[in-house]
Amino acid sequence: MLETVKLSKTFKDKKAVDEIDLYLQEGESVGLLGPNGAGKSTTISMISSLLKPTSGDVRLNGKSTIKDPSELRKVLGVVPQEIALYEELSALENLKFFGKIYQVKKDVLDNRIQEVLEMVGLKDRQKELVKTFSGGMKRRVNIAAALLHQPKIIILDEPTVGIDPQSRNHILETVKKLNEENGTTVLYTSHYMEEVEQLCNRVYIMDHGKVVASGSKSELLSILSSEDTIQVQLSKQSNELMKSIKGIEYVRQVEETNDGLRIICKKGSNILSDLVHATEILGIQISHYQVEVPSLEDVFLHLTGKTLRD
Repeated sequence: MLETVKLSKTFKDKKAVDEIDLYLQEGESVGLLGPNGAGKSTTISMISSLLKPTSGDVRLNGKSTIKDPSELRKVLGVVPQEIALYEELSALENLKFFGKIYQVKKDVLDNRIQEVLEMVGLKDRQKELVKTFSGGMKRRVNIAAALLHQPKIIILDEPTVGIDPQSRNHILETVKKLNEENGTTVLYTSHYMEEVEQLCNRVYIMDHGKVVASGSKSELLSILSSEDTIQVQLSKQSNELMKSIKGIEYVRQVEETNDGLRIICKKGSNILSDLVHATEILGIQISHYQVEVPSLEDVFLHLTGKTLRD
């Protein structure tokens, strides 16, 4: 339905996006992940026709949208990372304004506004000024604005950053309902891996402007089929122990946790024996040792060397 072909963007001497190929099939929910600076927002800006690429193409049903994005804009709703509302207007007034921008017919707009307000749980607050709303409520109005023209595709760029848990849950349920019940195609970026695991059928992982992996969740998890993830609880933390474990040849990643270490190593390696040896030398006790089932977070860490919130 929507695809990018070798999509690239250069700012001065910096290549922010480097020949990205991705696609969305009709009715899919697709995640786009990457650490800060990976190029996600730049990619989304180009896909949504807000930013012209340096090279490459964005195609809707096989037709380029670069020179003429009008057909794309008719079927696309975008929820930006930053709040895009008029704070001195009420939620209702904001939606009337955006409805006119989207050219929703007058005889349809009033009913449609009530439908989207109901969808985001703000029907009873519609006449209140946006400046009095919490961050979560503002983001919900942003989502309502993007849904006014009943888009076939919706792009959400980190829609749950810095909001309360209640609003976060409401947003996730709204996105899930849009995809599963309405058949809306979704492209979703987030700094919270559990959201992507909950909402998305396929995932693209970006780093340094490139797609470094893509596929279904099971396909991405298979990347770590040759590795084990070990969770170790310790009597105390130690930089010396971290250095010692990192120096072991078959250890790929070591991350400090609240009460110990998280170690990614070659499957079938003798990590327990080497770990016991290293802790005994430093007078540290192992209180718990567990081999974890791999998660998308493990795959992300393996591919980028960073946690999602870096």
